[in-house]
Amino acid sequence: MKRLGFLLAAFMLFITGCVKTESDVKDDAKSAPKGKAPTIEILGMSTSEDSMNILRDQLTKNGFEVKLNIQPDYGSFTAQKEAGNYDLSVNSWTTVTGNPDYAVRSLFTSDGDNSLFADKKADELVGKAAKQLPKEYQKTYKELEQHVVLDNAYIVPMFTSYKAQAVNNQVVNESTVRLPKSRAQVWEKYDFVDPSKRASQPLIVHQQIASLTSLDPIKGNDGSINTLNTNMYVRLVNLTDDDKVVSDGSLSLNHAIAEGSKDYYFLLRDDIHFAAVNNKKAVDTGERVGAEDVVFSLNRAKDQKSVPDHRTYSLHENMDSISIINDLSELDGKTADGKTIRKALEAGINGEIKQLVTDKTQANNESGAYQVVKITTVNPFPQVLNYLAHQSAGIVSKKQVESINTYDVANFDINKDVPYGDQRTITEGASYNNHLYASGPYILTYKNDYEAHFVKNPAYMPGTENEAKVNEIVVKFIQDADSALSALRNGEIHIFNGVPETKYNLVKEDKKLTLQQNKSNGVSYLAFNMKGREVSKSVALRKAILYSVNQDEFISFYQGNKMKAVSTVSPLVDTGLKVVADSKKAKEFLNEYLSNK
Repeated sequence: MKRLGFLLAAFMLFITGCVKTESDVKDDAKSAPKGKAPTIEILGMSTSEDSMNILRDQLTKNGFEVKLNIQPDYGSFTAQKEAGNYDLSVNSWTTVTGNPDYAVRSLFTSDGDNSLFADKKADELVGKAAKQLPKEYQKTYKELEQHVVLDNAYIVPMFTSYKAQAVNNQVVNESTVRLPKSRAQVWEKYDFVDPSKRASQPLIVHQQIASLTSLDPIKGNDGSINTLNTNMYVRLVNLTDDDKVVSDGSLSLNHAIAEGSKDYYFLLRDDIHFAAVNNKKAVDTGERVGAEDVVFSLNRAKDQKSVPDHRTYSLHENMDSISIINDLSELDGKTADGKTIRKALEAGINGEIKQLVTDKTQANNESGAYQVVKITTVNPFPQVLNYLAHQSAGIVSKKQVESINTYDVANFDINKDVPYGDQRTITEGASYNNHLYASGPYILTYKNDYEAHFVKNPAYMPGTENEAKVNEIVVKFIQDADSALSALRNGEIHIFNGVPETKYNLVKEDKKLTLQQNKSNGVSYLAFNMKGREVSKSVALRKAILYSVNQDEFISFYQGNKMKAVSTVSPLVDTGLKVVADSKKAKEFLNEYLSNK
């Protein structure tokens, strides 16, 4: 009886707490939408279905009708996006170069290769910040976030994610598996617990997306190829796990920044050859990776018209010229810290730079004959080094790419022209004709709908600590997280990249698995369709959506394993700004939109 009395009292208290006062009712009536709100179509992939359901509920609560357009894979998602079948798309952006310019240039400039909108002030602010040092650019990025997010609601932030992967510690030496904040996986460091398996067994990793944008590093900038191209093409510099720019493990032995921060010098190593594929095996072509290939690769990287569908040119447009230095006296110039360029380049190498050669076949580091490449930027721009660490700055073979890309760029026809890096050429079947030349530690030999096979480049820094240890890497394409985790636990894959927050505990509870976790530069956000939809015409409508989205609810659902965001720059620069959900504001902006229809 006492128990019943307690329950009745609790129920009455609950009812009383839910009863709205006369004032509450008046406020609700005042803010209720004055007319029928438009139906908002949200586009996303099935991997984002949980987040999309949360979004639907948040928008519905504030007076919107919501339609979910859930696509099964990245290819279908892209097709729907290109067709314009959405008002909002669920996107993610990871600043894989570790610098804030990359976080905004491609997305927030009018001519960016992934541009979300056209806005002159945003263009100016991105350009201004690019020329500033960190102590100056914080204020500029704050102004940019205010303009892009809070003033115009061009994007709606959802959350910043952690980066996590699971390793089978019974098979793979977990200490060889790195989890950098920005850079893609570092395959050449991978090793087995039992090193005797290096030559006889493949190490099997996981990737969600099976359809590869392009194996030409400048033609793609997405999750389908970032890791693959990073491991297939060497770059002038690399990023450490905490986003410092270094020459370690790159094509350069050292690099130096000249006084004035416009000229950048790179001393090249001579122990990397391009690999090719013969009968699905990697072979040494005998062709050295040299300065001529660097000049060719970076000139095409910065030229929007060098290939059809160039997706990374805006990352490299700050480079004015790339050249091979042949005059030793130029190295007598000063660096920013007062040393000579020569002294900076010679730091840590055995011997000295005795001769500069422009022909890569004449380079011989042991005898003191080196190649030096100079990059000059349009304006002082130290962040150029971060872009040179990006997969799109991977070095390709001038000879090979020119022999394949014989088509006319202006009249390119995808139905008859086969460009360098086209995935059709490495896919098993009638179209297979692998023409890849890899300058990195691995080369892709073939793929199908289920997996891609990579083999060690036999001529990549042999005999050094950077030589790849494992002979073969197999990338299994598994889109569903539950299926990927099951495959890991069953031994079908050895590394599960991108473990969802809701699966962390399952990994931790399995003794044969190790969970590696790190903060990331990955931000999930909603992008508006800015062409011909109601959301493209009305700032008020976009702001109504902005203030409907509650980041706290995402963080709660993902068990505290998400962080708040304002824009894609949030993980890199603390601007002090916040986006706070406000139902009252959301309804006010929705009414403003409806009254102006």
